[in-house]
Amino acid sequence: MPQLSVEIEDYFFEEERSPKVSLGEIIQLAEKRAFGFLFVVLSLPSALPVPAPGYSVPFGFVIILLAIQMIFGAQRPWLPQRILEGAIALEKVQKVVKAGLPWLRRIESISRPRLSYICTSLPGRVAIGVAIAAMSVSMMIPVPGTNTLPAMGIFILGFCLLEDDGAIALAGLTHCLVAGSTSVGIIVAGVSILDLLKDWILSLFS
Repeated sequence: MPQLSVEIEDYFFEEERSPKVSLGEIIQLAEKRAFGFLFVVLSLPSALPVPAPGYSVPFGFVIILLAIQMIFGAQRPWLPQRILEGAIALEKVQKVVKAGLPWLRRIESISRPRLSYICTSLPGRVAIGVAIAAMSVSMMIPVPGTNTLPAMGIFILGFCLLEDDGAIALAGLTHCLVAGSTSVGIIVAGVSILDLLKDWILSLFS
């Protein structure tokens, strides 16, 4: 089976496409790798060092739907027809893909099937699904610093499902723990700062 980066590059840059592309059309690329493929593709815009705005919430919602299905043992993803038919301008997709391909190739260069039971067994897939669901929630929080790291965790875990690479799965789960702790810390710090500002403003009028 061709590497994902090759398939994506051929699909978006080499083959002739309509001005808009739907999620349903993209899923056709996935074949049997649909869950991992979708997690990689949907997290990519937010996982980039310079994230593309506007994708975190809608894509995060779709990722949660997919993660819940995987947690409950689904082998193939299901999405509502309305989501599958939703179209995105090809030009926008190409910009995201072009920025993400170098990162995808870096992971491909070190990945191979190993410790595959982590990615294929039910307990392993449940753990991965729970981590992805948690990261997608963080990815959707409209607070600076809570989007990119969780999206990177989803990207890594999606890739481990593509390649049945348990070593990358362990790295991805570790990353998700760090990203989750970081997001919680940012939110707690933000709430504390807001409380201090509120108390300071109230003191001015007391």
